[in-house]
Amino acid sequence: MFVDRVRVKVKSGNGGNGCCSFRREAFVPRGGPNGGDGGNGGNIYFRASARLTTLVDMRYHPNWAGKRGMHGQGKNCTGRNGEDLYLEVPVGTVVQDYETGEVCADLTEDGQEFLAARGGQGGRGNARFVTSTNRIPRFAEKGEPGEEKEYILELKLIAEAGLVGLPNAGKSTFLTVVSAARPKIGDYPFTTLSPNLGVALLSDHRMLTIADIPGIIEGAAEGKGLGHDFLRHIERTLALVFLIDLGDADPLDTVNILESELIQYNPELGERPRLYAFNKSDVPENSETFRKLQETLPPDSFLISAATGEGVPPLLNRLWHVVEQAREAEREEAEREEREAPERAYMFEAPFEVERIEAGFQISGEKILRIVAMTDFDNPEAIAHFQRRLDKLGVFKALKRMKAQPGDTVVIGDFEMEYEE
Repeated sequence: MFVDRVRVKVKSGNGGNGCCSFRREAFVPRGGPNGGDGGNGGNIYFRASARLTTLVDMRYHPNWAGKRGMHGQGKNCTGRNGEDLYLEVPVGTVVQDYETGEVCADLTEDGQEFLAARGGQGGRGNARFVTSTNRIPRFAEKGEPGEEKEYILELKLIAEAGLVGLPNAGKSTFLTVVSAARPKIGDYPFTTLSPNLGVALLSDHRMLTIADIPGIIEGAAEGKGLGHDFLRHIERTLALVFLIDLGDADPLDTVNILESELIQYNPELGERPRLYAFNKSDVPENSETFRKLQETLPPDSFLISAATGEGVPPLLNRLWHVVEQAREAEREEAEREEREAPERAYMFEAPFEVERIEAGFQISGEKILRIVAMTDFDNPEAIAHFQRRLDKLGVFKALKRMKAQPGDTVVIGDFEMEYEE
């Protein structure tokens, strides 16, 4: 089964809790705190793998959870970190944030990785909180919860050339002639229901990767027929080959339909290099049609027969040169962008933000949310330490500037507290 779009939910491992313990040993007075730190939770990564060709595994297993870190122990023993989890996806997978639609990563190389969810930080044991004024801290931090995120994984085949045509134009037959691929072939429309890849071997050890895209019909850009399901696979190709059935009522009108649908789907495809292969020359009437239309045909038009292989070698040689030119232009564009890229400047990010809400005040910020999540609110000493950290960050000063009054509710994450002077 070919699956090229799935929704995946990942949750990285929680951090282990810090340990609150004291050294108790005969003849060793005042042993002091020796609670160890908790281990960090395991990260979750997406990793591109060339051995995969579909996202079918992700469809049947869309929820993934990372390993949690082990809790700290006495004698200053740190808990073991959770093992990282690597989820393999096909090369060419685009990772999008489910909520915002933002493209987070484009995995185009074998072995390329993307951090999908960062593991929670392990809590510190009470041995880490010893100070000159607090020699026996009786609290430890809780482990930070792991990140929970949802992504859309979208596979776009990586091919140098894509075959574009109406249903039953002979694209699958062409692919079987030029490569070892064996897609399904039939004498009825929409025989191909999923993209197929083939590698064409040319002379002088040259190779071309060609994608057979399921047939496009008028209105495909609006979702008709197979619609958007497979048009996305054309986006990565360096060049396009329009395969036209000379038996159509008006082959030039067929060209216009294909051009229009591609541009409506993605205007950038209008600038993609292309060749035109007018197929089924083995039928005498079709050869005559090609000769009549020859003066009005677009440049780089070829008369071929996918069934017999007639005219295919010149088409492949020309396609090779077009692809090479596109590769060179792509390299030059990448080098130019690298030269012109501005140096990344340091951007200050405030540790928290205070917003007035109907119930009182809401405080947000990654750092302060982490502090709240790792505080044990059942322990009075931990609460006192939490308040000292808020004071050090300037939270109380900010609330005072915003004219907070005693009794106002202060919301931080899932916790609600009452403001006091």
